[in-house]
Amino acid sequence: MTEDPARAPVTDEGAVPAADAAGPAADAAPASTGSPPLRPATAPDDAVARRDAILVERARSGDLTAFNDIVALHQDFLHGLVARVVPDIDQADDVTQEAFFRAYRQLGAYRGGSLRSWLARIAMNAALDLQRARRRRPVQPYPELEDDTWQPPAGEETDPEVVVTTAERHAAIAEALAGITADQRAAIVLFDVEGFDYGEIAEMTGVSLGTVKSRIHRGRLAMRGLLADRLELFRER
Repeated sequence: MTEDPARAPVTDEGAVPAADAAGPAADAAPASTGSPPLRPATAPDDAVARRDAILVERARSGDLTAFNDIVALHQDFLHGLVARVVPDIDQADDVTQEAFFRAYRQLGAYRGGSLRSWLARIAMNAALDLQRARRRRPVQPYPELEDDTWQPPAGEETDPEVVVTTAERHAAIAEALAGITADQRAAIVLFDVEGFDYGEIAEMTGVSLGTVKSRIHRGRLAMRGLLADRLELFRER
């Protein structure tokens, strides 16, 4: 397995070409008119967006520490997103690292907006590329969902039957997710799990709004068919 990008900082050998790395030239200071300078119309409106914008500009200028700060801030989100799309944690590690490598090379193409969404689009593309390349199904799909750390903490008074049923539901859903196409799985995870809207998913995956809706609809129908013999698990007791 390759090293985690947060612990393996990007080196000068992988630096983007000067044309891409250089950030936009600083605007000349406005002539003094007695009134305060106007705030740029594109200035970020919240602290997170301002922080990300500053880090991106520094990284574009060749500041590798700034890019590693971006990795540290967003790697948990990306890894969690990717882990729900690819079959195992090792692949999730590899895809997350590849996504950050691609992001570094493509910094010159970033045009503002949500950095998190931009990184998510790159990560989803990397995950789908891997799935299309391998075209294989795991023997035990999504084993991480069987880990108790993925379950809500149970109180001491929790009925053991409820705990067992919940684990069976997670396992059934994971198996059904593994049984649909990678495109459908990505759309469902982004919409139903991560909470992105149709427009954001369309931008991340590079397809039309109608295609996103179709993938979610068809994916849900396919999952329902795969779960047909386990519907008893999902009935209220």
